[in-house]
Amino acid sequence: MYEHETDGVKICVSPDYLEDESEPDEGRYVWAYTVEIENTSAQPVQLISRQWVITDSMGRSEHVQGPGVVGEQPVIRPGERFRYTSGAPLSTPSGFMSGSYEMRREGGDSFAAIIPDFPLDRPYDRLSLH
Repeated sequence: MYEHETDGVKICVSPDYLEDESEPDEGRYVWAYTVEIENTSAQPVQLISRQWVITDSMGRSEHVQGPGVVGEQPVIRPGERFRYTSGAPLSTPSGFMSGSYEMRREGGDSFAAIIPDFPLDRPYDRLSLH
Protein backbone atom coordinates (compact mmCIF):
# COMPACT_ATOMS: atom_id res chain seq x y z
CA MET A 1 0.00 0.00 0.00
CA TYR A 2 1.19 3.52 -0.85
CA GLU A 3 0.08 6.53 1.17
CA HIS A 4 0.43 10.30 1.37
CA GLU A 5 -1.26 12.97 3.50
CA THR A 6 -1.96 16.54 2.37
CA ASP A 7 -3.71 19.10 4.60
CA GLY A 8 -5.67 16.54 6.57
CA VAL A 9 -6.54 14.29 3.63
CA LYS A 10 -4.80 10.90 3.75
CA ILE A 11 -4.77 8.94 0.49
CA CYS A 12 -3.84 5.24 0.39
CA VAL A 13 -3.55 3.31 -2.89
CA SER A 14 -3.24 -0.42 -3.48
CA PRO A 15 -2.62 -1.60 -7.08
CA ASP A 16 -3.40 -5.11 -8.31
CA TYR A 17 -2.44 -6.70 -11.64
CA LEU A 18 -5.45 -8.29 -13.37
CA GLU A 19 -4.01 -11.29 -15.14
CA ASP A 20 -7.44 -12.54 -16.28
CA GLU A 21 -8.16 -9.25 -18.09
CA SER A 22 -4.68 -8.81 -19.56
CA GLU A 23 -3.58 -10.11 -22.95
CA PRO A 24 0.24 -9.87 -23.06
CA ASP A 25 0.41 -11.35 -26.59
CA GLU A 26 -1.66 -8.38 -27.76
CA GLY A 27 0.22 -5.78 -25.68
CA ARG A 28 -2.60 -5.26 -23.17
CA TYR A 29 -1.84 -5.25 -19.45
CA VAL A 30 -4.55 -4.24 -16.97
CA TRP A 31 -4.39 -3.16 -13.33
CA ALA A 32 -7.05 -2.35 -10.77
CA TYR A 33 -6.22 0.12 -8.05
CA THR A 34 -8.14 0.73 -4.87
CA VAL A 35 -8.00 4.19 -3.33
CA GLU A 36 -9.03 5.05 0.21
CA ILE A 37 -9.37 8.74 1.08
CA GLU A 38 -9.54 9.54 4.79
CA ASN A 39 -10.41 12.95 6.18
CA THR A 40 -8.14 13.48 9.21
CA SER A 41 -8.99 17.20 9.42
CA ALA A 42 -11.61 18.91 11.59
CA GLN A 43 -13.94 19.93 8.74
CA PRO A 44 -15.69 18.23 5.82
CA VAL A 45 -13.98 18.11 2.41
CA GLN A 46 -15.43 17.34 -1.00
CA LEU A 47 -13.56 15.64 -3.83
CA ILE A 48 -14.20 17.89 -6.83
CA SER A 49 -11.96 16.47 -9.58
CA ARG A 50 -9.08 14.14 -10.35
CA GLN A 51 -5.90 14.42 -12.35
CA TRP A 52 -3.80 11.35 -13.18
CA VAL A 53 -0.60 10.78 -15.08
CA ILE A 54 -0.23 7.17 -16.23
CA THR A 55 3.25 6.34 -17.52
CA ASP A 56 4.26 3.08 -19.19
CA SER A 57 7.72 1.49 -19.11
CA MET A 58 8.65 3.19 -22.40
CA GLY A 59 8.13 6.61 -20.79
CA ARG A 60 4.89 7.37 -22.64
CA SER A 61 2.45 9.29 -20.47
CA GLU A 62 -1.31 9.67 -20.61
CA HIS A 63 -2.99 12.50 -18.71
CA VAL A 64 -6.49 11.83 -17.38
CA GLN A 65 -8.60 14.46 -15.69
CA GLY A 66 -12.23 15.04 -14.97
CA PRO A 67 -14.88 15.63 -12.35
CA GLY A 68 -15.03 13.36 -9.31
CA VAL A 69 -14.15 9.68 -9.25
CA VAL A 70 -16.27 6.74 -10.44
CA GLY A 71 -19.12 9.15 -11.13
CA GLU A 72 -19.12 10.66 -7.63
CA GLN A 73 -17.98 13.87 -5.95
CA PRO A 74 -18.13 12.61 -2.36
CA VAL A 75 -18.24 14.78 0.73
CA ILE A 76 -16.00 13.20 3.36
CA ARG A 77 -16.70 14.27 6.92
CA PRO A 78 -14.01 14.40 9.65
CA GLY A 79 -12.92 10.88 10.58
CA GLU A 80 -14.71 9.33 7.60
CA ARG A 81 -13.27 7.47 4.62
CA PHE A 82 -14.28 7.08 1.00
CA ARG A 83 -13.07 4.04 -0.92
CA TYR A 84 -13.32 3.14 -4.59
CA THR A 85 -11.71 0.87 -7.17
CA SER A 86 -10.89 1.75 -10.76
CA GLY A 87 -8.59 0.44 -13.46
CA ALA A 88 -5.80 1.32 -15.84
CA PRO A 89 -4.63 -0.48 -18.99
CA LEU A 90 -1.08 -0.23 -20.34
CA SER A 91 0.56 -1.42 -23.53
CA THR A 92 3.70 -2.44 -21.60
CA PRO A 93 4.07 -4.91 -18.70
CA SER A 94 4.89 -2.18 -16.18
CA GLY A 95 4.60 1.51 -15.45
CA PHE A 96 3.45 3.84 -12.72
CA MET A 97 0.72 6.31 -11.82
CA SER A 98 0.72 9.64 -10.02
CA GLY A 99 -1.78 12.41 -9.56
CA SER A 100 -3.90 14.58 -7.33
CA TYR A 101 -7.46 15.29 -6.32
CA GLU A 102 -8.89 18.78 -6.15
CA MET A 103 -10.50 18.95 -2.72
CA ARG A 104 -12.77 21.73 -1.46
CA ARG A 105 -13.34 22.59 2.18
CA GLU A 106 -16.75 23.57 3.50
CA GLY A 107 -15.76 27.27 3.41
CA GLY A 108 -14.90 27.07 -0.31
CA ASP A 109 -11.10 26.87 -0.14
CA SER A 110 -9.65 24.37 -2.63
CA PHE A 111 -6.36 22.47 -2.48
CA ALA A 112 -4.61 19.65 -4.32
CA ALA A 113 -4.44 16.43 -2.30
CA ILE A 114 -1.45 14.50 -3.63
CA ILE A 115 -2.00 10.88 -4.63
CA PRO A 116 1.14 8.88 -3.82
CA ASP A 117 3.07 7.63 -6.84
CA PHE A 118 2.62 3.89 -7.20
CA PRO A 119 4.03 1.22 -9.53
CA LEU A 120 2.08 -0.90 -11.97
CA ASP A 121 4.13 -4.09 -11.91
CA ARG A 122 3.11 -7.66 -12.50
CA PRO A 123 3.82 -9.62 -9.29
CA TYR A 124 6.29 -11.97 -10.95
CA ASP A 125 8.16 -9.12 -12.72
CA ARG A 126 9.04 -7.20 -9.56
CA LEU A 127 12.74 -6.71 -9.14
CA SER A 128 14.38 -7.41 -5.83
CA LEU A 129 17.66 -5.97 -4.64
CA HIS A 130 20.14 -8.34 -3.03
